[in-house]
Amino acid sequence: MRVTRDRVADEYEWVRGRADVVVPLLNDVRADLGDLFDTEVDEVSADDYRREVDAVFADGDRAVNVAAMVAVLRELDVEGDYPGFVVDELLGRQLAGTLAGNQPLRLLAEATFHYADVTVHAEEGRETAGADDLDAALAAGFQTRLPGWEWTETESPFAVNQ
Repeated sequence: MRVTRDRVADEYEWVRGRADVVVPLLNDVRADLGDLFDTEVDEVSADDYRREVDAVFADGDRAVNVAAMVAVLRELDVEGDYPGFVVDELLGRQLAGTLAGNQPLRLLAEATFHYADVTVHAEEGRETAGADDLDAALAAGFQTRLPGWEWTETESPFAVNQ
């Protein structure tokens, strides 16, 4: 696989155009986690998602890595699927973390990927084993980096001011 500026632009368009699938999944994950942690979490609109896709791909260093992982997951298939499930899980987790950014959001996105992944099932007729992991990764990564969680809206009480 060769990753070029054109390939990054193509993957950007594909990810941006995936709002109709990713946003409902993202909001389901937020609602479930909100219930589990007894907190209200804001929903995300398709426009919110697209703006955040724009922000991710505006960072060239992040964009090339995201594009490469998206491209691999879109094409990844392993005969019988199960023997190769580790690679799509690994790529999905890394994609979610890369989308989310630095710690602690990276770790939260990676953990959220595994939650989202068990709720996503490959659609009948989808060609690759990595397709459902890709949707789960996009949902986990973007839901983590987007605002709406109360704890991310305030200053940390642990900052040391000098």
